[in-house]
Amino acid sequence: MHTSAGRSAVLKRLYRSPLADIFQFVILVLLVIWFFARSTENLGYDWQWGRIPPFLFSFDENGLTWGPLMQGLMVTFKISGISLVLAFTIGLTTALFRVSGSFVARAIAHVYLETSRNTPLLIQLFFIYFVVGPVIGLDRFTSAVLALSLFEGAYASEIFRAGIVSISRGQREAGYSLGLSTLDAYRFIIMPQAIRRVVPPLTSQAISLIKDSALVSTIAIYDLTMQAQTLIAETFLTFELWFTVGAMYLFVTTILSLLVNHLEKRFKVSA
Repeated sequence: MHTSAGRSAVLKRLYRSPLADIFQFVILVLLVIWFFARSTENLGYDWQWGRIPPFLFSFDENGLTWGPLMQGLMVTFKISGISLVLAFTIGLTTALFRVSGSFVARAIAHVYLETSRNTPLLIQLFFIYFVVGPVIGLDRFTSAVLALSLFEGAYASEIFRAGIVSISRGQREAGYSLGLSTLDAYRFIIMPQAIRRVVPPLTSQAISLIKDSALVSTIAIYDLTMQAQTLIAETFLTFELWFTVGAMYLFVTTILSLLVNHLEKRFKVSA
């Protein structure tokens, strides 16, 4: 009995240990490598991974030089960063419109949400670039940022609204009883608590925005995806380049996912 219980305790400790996660990850990597090795044999494809590093970076007499893929990644970061700030601003404004007492504000928010969430991002991107852009003078970059901001802002607004309505009405009424205006009640009581609750899902929304930003290549913006398409047309390294681009997106989104998990654990501990 004691031996059996001791073995169970040891197995539980091993299962919960980081070594178990590392072991499982190594096994997964080996299985993926084996799968691609078998696929390569069946396809008869000649992999040329040695030609990929110069597309990422190179060293010369001037030092480190970023390749086209890294340059495209920087453009992706720029578009995603600006779009993220605008999307959260639009989302928060729309959420406040939805919970306001103004019929006009609620109607505007409703029309915007229904339009953005029920049409594909690609259609919105084309509409803004080809229809709205020429009328008000938007270039490719601005059109891409605006399309991403409006599309992701619609989903961010639901996250903000959920956080706002999760705050009990009693706290709002307590603020009013202390003489606070509606603006001050939101500023000092409601929003600090709501934002704390919605930070993890907003970070997840940021991950979606980065992945959705790949669509800006359709209007000839040289982001990571567009750079890959251009290189494939020049070198015919289709599989190598797409796998590399996929790994780059995976690396960025994995870092953000780890940040989400850290924030969720931190907020649970402090709650």
